[in-house]
Amino acid sequence: MLFIGIDLGTSAVKLLLVGEDGSVLRTVSREYPLSFPHPGWSEQEPSDWWDACVSGLGELLDGIDTGSVAGIGLGGQMHGLVALDENDRVLRPAILWNDGRTAEQVEYLNTVVGKDVLSARTANIAFAGFTAPKLLWMRKEEPERFARIDKIMLPKDYIQYRLTGVHACDYSDASGMLLLDVQHKRWSAEMLDVCGLREEQMPRLYESYEVTGTLLPEIAALLGLPESVKVVAGAGDNAAAAVGTGTVSDGDCNLSVGTSGTLFIASDAFRVDPHNALHAFAHASGGYHLMGCMLSAASCNKWFCEQILHTADFAAEQAAIKEENLGKNRVLFLPYLMGERSPVNDVDARGTFVGLSMDTSRADMVQSVLEGVAFALRDSLEVARSLGLTIERSKLCGGGAKSPLWRRILANVLGVRLDVPQTEEGPGYGGAMLAMVGCGLFPDVPAAARALVRVRETIEPDAALRALYDARYRQFKEIYPAVRDLYKKIK
Repeated sequence: MLFIGIDLGTSAVKLLLVGEDGSVLRTVSREYPLSFPHPGWSEQEPSDWWDACVSGLGELLDGIDTGSVAGIGLGGQMHGLVALDENDRVLRPAILWNDGRTAEQVEYLNTVVGKDVLSARTANIAFAGFTAPKLLWMRKEEPERFARIDKIMLPKDYIQYRLTGVHACDYSDASGMLLLDVQHKRWSAEMLDVCGLREEQMPRLYESYEVTGTLLPEIAALLGLPESVKVVAGAGDNAAAAVGTGTVSDGDCNLSVGTSGTLFIASDAFRVDPHNALHAFAHASGGYHLMGCMLSAASCNKWFCEQILHTADFAAEQAAIKEENLGKNRVLFLPYLMGERSPVNDVDARGTFVGLSMDTSRADMVQSVLEGVAFALRDSLEVARSLGLTIERSKLCGGGAKSPLWRRILANVLGVRLDVPQTEEGPGYGGAMLAMVGCGLFPDVPAAARALVRVRETIEPDAALRALYDARYRQFKEIYPAVRDLYKKIK
């Protein structure tokens, strides 16, 4: 049997063809546009996602015995608002996870509705990226469109709908909408009422490994696949990536350094950070997880190299960083290029360099960007530690994980062993694993992880370098409180 994993990312979709032994037989990527129609806005056309998927699947399956394809699983960017009318036509471009237009709605939810009420109903408080604030914005700013909403969907669920004709959503992705009672795994009637929605406008909820349907006849014909191919509900990108790295058992940790950065801690039992600095979400394994999310991670390095240094040769820029300068860099960087989520929750925060001098080198600044992302990820790790969680090692995935230097910086800033999986395909691989479970190849997600996930390399922290980074982290921690009030004045 063959399985397809679909990773619907922010800039591109990545498609994987995976054998039942877990081997990745082929990968295909297709990029699509990202629109910023106003400062702080971020949108995409769902039709671009679909076109990219269809085109990419054609290449992925070229020359393959498509009769051997048994299942499809999806992972995808979370929180994005896809609104459909009564004829299932898209009402407006999708408002994405990194969109910052909802400051007023976030303030309303956290102060008028109240953080305690939100946490009791959904296990989380409002963040600008979540779906509920987007709905409130649409109700206020686009009331005619809002009145025509027949179904609310998340990005990957739109692709699942186009494949099967079923309006479905899994618990992990739904957790990031601020509309789900996470503990009891059901839509929150109270939050739907706050947003002016009815439950029939919401998709049906599934576990990530449950089959939502099979391919529509016309889609099967379009793709050259059997109509019997099963499609599982899939998961939000971080939960799917956690499955792909084997982070599925109680206490397991996964660090993802992609466009955004996340610290993901799996838990068999439901638990909430009392300060709501970490998100409390359902996991694709059927359990739960705590997660800290920073909005700009590997994207910070991409921005600095491509937009400022005008180079895409990231490896060459990092090669100029001297080993003896690790932990001793006098330049510090706040990586808040699009505001920040965990743990500061500040849509006005922005990227900031501190410590520049006449002898600051190009390499110093590149190094500060890599270190700044690591320090910001440590912020979430420190919150987890304050809850009594002991984290001594973590899986590591994402584009940033491909850099040996960045891996070393992360291990020593965080003070944990970092395990790099043999297969570094993140959400797409997790999606394929979920499809295997849905098709009966494995009895559950942990069994699939035990059978398929192997560690290729472990990065051990160095005691001396860790001590240097501890001191630098204490300095990093002082910057945001010192400049926080400035951000509102320099919009």
